[in-house]
Amino acid sequence: MSSKHTIHRQHHHFGWDNANPPVLTVAPGESVEFEIVDASGGQLDADSGVAEVAALDFGKVNPVTGPVFVDGAEPGDALKVTIESFAPSGWGWTAVIPGFGLLADQFPEPAINIWTYDARGLAPAAYGPGGKVPLKPFCGTIGLAPAESGLHSIVPPRRVGGNMDIRDLCAGTELYLPVEVVGALFSVGDTHAAQGDGEVCGTAIESPMRMALTFDLVKGAELRFPRYETAGPVSRHFDANGYHVTTGIGPDLMQGARDAVSGMIELLGALHGLGAPEAYMLCSACADLRISEIVDQPNWVVSFYFPKIVFD
Repeated sequence: MSSKHTIHRQHHHFGWDNANPPVLTVAPGESVEFEIVDASGGQLDADSGVAEVAALDFGKVNPVTGPVFVDGAEPGDALKVTIESFAPSGWGWTAVIPGFGLLADQFPEPAINIWTYDARGLAPAAYGPGGKVPLKPFCGTIGLAPAESGLHSIVPPRRVGGNMDIRDLCAGTELYLPVEVVGALFSVGDTHAAQGDGEVCGTAIESPMRMALTFDLVKGAELRFPRYETAGPVSRHFDANGYHVTTGIGPDLMQGARDAVSGMIELLGALHGLGAPEAYMLCSACADLRISEIVDQPNWVVSFYFPKIVFD
């Protein structure tokens, strides 16, 4: 990992605000290395337990490093961000945070799993209650300042990107973000060592790390929303041994997703003896929600894919 510029971890901020002064100005074509703070903002560490999860200050979660001013970026352009590489830290956490997650009403108590993993070889990471999760580092929050003035929460994603939690924003992916303010004002954070599509309990393997990005501009692109291009297959780290799949069927996609995830939690308990909170956190780290059918009204089908490789 090498670049002409480095933005260190202390240069982070909470929330999107186009009044935040840039910490660096770059020209199109330049690369930057970012030091990323974990999604807890440093409130959790390798020795944390449920007491620390219960005491989390939500005003300090999901910090992003930046912002970066890109010369020549104007409203209507697209900022092309090439994700070059990651240098993981070797530890992370997954937690059930009360009031947060797809099944928050079913899991009111805090829970946490601390992970350690091979930061260089990225061998599958052992899960405390059982199983090993293949790793695929990516950034969960990546975006630009919005045109609307004032401070905006980082938790929900928005048109200019942000906390999208797209697992495929990994090394080699090219992301295009719609620019709304002069200079774009780019920031990035919330790095993960692994995640299932959906991040169903609200956290993945949250892990501090460094990452390198290259910036370019597409003038006059007029993107409505972010788009991205992957460098190759996106799920082969999970595919080798097939999947267990549960479904939810009905007229509401959100309820279908809840039913599919609940079914998998029950199945993992039956197959591997996992308690419900442990199964829920494991699903968030490696299982994928998919819309299987959305045309045969009035009922739609949501499927939840759990990779068998985790326990094989």
